[in-house]
Amino acid sequence: MSVKSRVTAADENYLEAVLMVQNRTGAVRSVDLAEQLGVTKASVSVKVHALISADLLCKDAQNYLHLTESGLQIAERIYDRHRFLTDALISLGIDPETAEDDACHMEHHVSDETFSAMKAYCAGNRQMPV
Repeated sequence: MSVKSRVTAADENYLEAVLMVQNRTGAVRSVDLAEQLGVTKASVSVKVHALISADLLCKDAQNYLHLTESGLQIAERIYDRHRFLTDALISLGIDPETAEDDACHMEHHVSDETFSAMKAYCAGNRQMPV
């Protein structure tokens, strides 16, 4: 079984959140994830341990979180989908808050094939963002 087939939408959300916090602040602590995701520190602790066990996340000596190579690939894939889908929905006239929320749900369920086709279609259609 590949890592991709074992990764849940919740796992993807955590990995994406690590990437987002890292991009914003340069370093990621568990408390930062709790804030970003709006969950308890206890929930973060459980999920972080699971992601470390799955070799998607690691901690350094100062307890900062880092994405492994596999974790980074998943996080970047989901974040790319999130940005693209949010922008596409906004360009269709959806209010930004709804677009953001809908993109969060859609990013986990659209197949790679469908997502690639959507990006290709939008690249050729200037009425929607690339």
